[in-house]
Amino acid sequence: MRGAVLAIALATGAGLAACAPVPAAESASAQPGAAVVTLPAAELAALMAAGDVVLIDVRTPAEFAESRLPGALNAPLGTFDPASIPIEVERETILYCGSSRRSGIAATQLSEYLGTTVRHLEGGIQAWNAAGLETISDESAQ
Repeated sequence: MRGAVLAIALATGAGLAACAPVPAAESASAQPGAAVVTLPAAELAALMAAGDVVLIDVRTPAEFAESRLPGALNAPLGTFDPASIPIEVERETILYCGSSRRSGIAATQLSEYLGTTVRHLEGGIQAWNAAGLETISDESAQ
């Protein structure tokens, strides 16, 4: 039941939280093993096609409704809580935002919380769109 409630909260944007570039190299962190790394849109697209990712969009609910990566959950940076982010053993959790600024901030928080490397989309959804990759939107936002 708790998982279903979390899934609903994530899907509606009620449980999760913004994007400027973070260096592609590891960022400094408080936890040993914690790091933040960017990945290019083509690499993320391949991971998505293989079903190997849980996508977290850290933009606002309005941005999320307007355009998002297929299958993404919404966790706005403004209310971002690393403890509420779904972590699966068999799939990597990858964050993104509009340009990679907010996702870099959220990735740092999640990385420090987990003590592991967390990746986020280099250039955000802007880079995704520039690569001509698929997005979806809420019909009510159109």
